[in-house]
Amino acid sequence: MIDHENNNRGLTDTYEALQLAQSVELDLVLVSEGKDAPVAKILNYGKLQYQKKKRQSQSARPTVKEVRLRPNVGAADYDLRINQAVQWLSKGDSVKFVIRLRGRERQNRDYAGKLLDRIVTDLTGVSKVQSLDKRSLIVQVIPA
Repeated sequence: MIDHENNNRGLTDTYEALQLAQSVELDLVLVSEGKDAPVAKILNYGKLQYQKKKRQSQSARPTVKEVRLRPNVGAADYDLRINQAVQWLSKGDSVKFVIRLRGRERQNRDYAGKLLDRIVTDLTGVSKVQSLDKRSLIVQVIPA
């Protein structure tokens, strides 16, 4: 048994452990069922449930990172965005690349399409394409 101050009390009678938990106004919670002796801990059960629920909601949240580019992006900026995407993909996040066209850039949509293809080829080792939409100039990649 582990008491409320994280001290190991060793093997303790169940009745005695319940009495100790009630004396400090906490709960006796079974942490793990061992083959020889189960491990119990004195703690606030409501707080434990709250922390468990909070951890689950944080880990279950899908993360999609978005990178916005222009078709005339410089080489250094492009490399920076690709390296950033590789880091995000290695952490398990998916990355969405959006190419924005402004003004006369709309007349050269084929150049933006080539940029999308370049992004896909540069990320082939660490990701796979989830969706590629050349009409709206969006590509979404997920970790491989």
